[in-house]
Amino acid sequence: MVLSERRPQLKTPITDLPAVQPMRKTGGYALLDSLRRHGVTTIFGYPGGAILPVYDALHEFEANGSLRHILVRHEQGAAHAADGYARATGKPGVCFGTSGPGATNLVTGIATAHMDSIPMVAITGQVPRAAIGTDAFQETDIFGITLPLVKHSYVIRDPKDIPRIVAEAFHIATTGRPGPVLIDFPKDVGLEEFDYVPVEPGTVNLPGFRPTVKGNPRQILQALQLMASAEQPLLYVGGGAITSNAHWELKQLAEYFNIPVTTTLMGKGAFDEHHPLALGMLGMHGTAYANFAVSNCDLLIAVGARFDDRVTGKLDRFACHAKVIHIDIDPAEVGKNRAPDVPIVGDVRHVLADMVARCQDSFFTSNEDVARQAQRTQPWLERINRWKQQYPLQVPHPEDTLSPQEAIVELGRQAPNACYTTDVGQHQMWAAQFLKNGPRKWISSAGLGTMGYGVPAAMGAQVALEADQEAVICISGDASFLMNMQELGTLSQYKIGVKTVIINNGWQGMVRQWQQTFYQEKYMASNMEVGMPDIELLCQAHGFSGKTVYRREELADAIAQMLAHDGPYVLDVRVTKDENCYPMVAPGKSNAQMLGLPEIPQENNASAPVVCPNCSHENEPQNKFCPECGSKL
Repeated sequence: MVLSERRPQLKTPITDLPAVQPMRKTGGYALLDSLRRHGVTTIFGYPGGAILPVYDALHEFEANGSLRHILVRHEQGAAHAADGYARATGKPGVCFGTSGPGATNLVTGIATAHMDSIPMVAITGQVPRAAIGTDAFQETDIFGITLPLVKHSYVIRDPKDIPRIVAEAFHIATTGRPGPVLIDFPKDVGLEEFDYVPVEPGTVNLPGFRPTVKGNPRQILQALQLMASAEQPLLYVGGGAITSNAHWELKQLAEYFNIPVTTTLMGKGAFDEHHPLALGMLGMHGTAYANFAVSNCDLLIAVGARFDDRVTGKLDRFACHAKVIHIDIDPAEVGKNRAPDVPIVGDVRHVLADMVARCQDSFFTSNEDVARQAQRTQPWLERINRWKQQYPLQVPHPEDTLSPQEAIVELGRQAPNACYTTDVGQHQMWAAQFLKNGPRKWISSAGLGTMGYGVPAAMGAQVALEADQEAVICISGDASFLMNMQELGTLSQYKIGVKTVIINNGWQGMVRQWQQTFYQEKYMASNMEVGMPDIELLCQAHGFSGKTVYRREELADAIAQMLAHDGPYVLDVRVTKDENCYPMVAPGKSNAQMLGLPEIPQENNASAPVVCPNCSHENEPQNKFCPECGSKL
């Protein structure tokens, strides 16, 4: 690697803004004007009685072009669309729902955003202030219902508080670790007139909310010293690197120290997956070489990751012989599941930028220094490259059917730069394995695992990226697709050109795989073939095109036709019914124990594996300790 130029300095927001004169306005107007002042251009929502005063005011804003409202077909679709909008842009998404069922229908989407740390402002109508607590028609305590699922909540009692609350909501949603904020808006507040004084962005003062941004210099130095001396280091990168836009700094650091990089499902795209240091995703359905690497590393650098159970497998066997550096904006995450040797609390981009600057100033003052460090980790990289050759991801080519992996690989070949959303299940894991995404080009429900997320999230992303003419493709499963297929109506109404590819095996695929593997092949309530609609007719009913693919020779042309189509399109790809997603780490097992790995003929091995005398686990010849039981070999 050659030392590169430094990235430009991080900028701070401008807070010196002129005073604004009061205006006599309604609460509904004040809410919408406050949203507009905070950069909102698009709202995803569904009206109802309690929120009608806001929609009445919205008529004026949409007429003058300052706000755009997208009428979804279900409030859950509004929340997921706002979520997809936020993930595609980094800006907070906004969704509306009315009181009662309108508000509760948002809850799954709010929980999805909360689990994945996505900035969102959800605004719910509420019964008039005097009726709160009386079990009025369509009254629910949405403030209480969502308390565990949001960063903060508000119930507006005085319209004069609207501008301050909106400003605080956006500040909280986007500052530190992002997340959703709820504003509950009583009907009569929207109707009441008052002297409205706007609050501009950047003027919020919350003395008790001061997230740490800059990392501790002493801890950063300790981390760099560990990285400079490690022989088998590994960068483990999560969604925090995406949130903080730390892609440049991450690449610099990995190249300086010649460290391989593995990402979580949320971290996909933070590091160029075509780069020779890239190992793809780790965890339950991660690549074998990423899982072997984390089981054998001597230093684990966790960057914006939270040691989730789907990543770690058996937690006490996860990187069990490694020292750990943990970098995260949220101090509650540092040490929650794994005690680090060097904890660094701070914004990932700021911390990595500081580390890169110190590298350029002290550790790597010449290209010769970089070369010496590369030599230190070269045996480790050669070992990982052998794993890559021995345990590659498999793309089956069955004789009579089309494999799901083939469909996803062909899609990635024809649309390598598209923004992809997914639903949840086998298709999600295959997409994560085979697609190589850029920053903010991978949008998937990771923490909550929400089926029905893909189409509305793609809708939000497509609306956000319209001006850039980005292709947005949803990869769904036949079971997931049915959960929110009503949003095809929204796509049709607004001519939102989302392309949806259904990996259709007639099952709840991941449920079927678990029933086969862990429940003696008792397939209970997981077959979806009976009642599955004809996708082509369904698309025609919504006024746009769709197609069904049955054979391998049809696939490439069908994908090309879909991508060339102007407007929404659904491609129903019928694939092998019983294909399983491998590799797979079984629950309670270490990441080194994976199901579905190919057998390696003895004559193709450089040397025979070492069998652990304690647990009989087969180890790489270089292992000093068994990653399964920890015994010395």
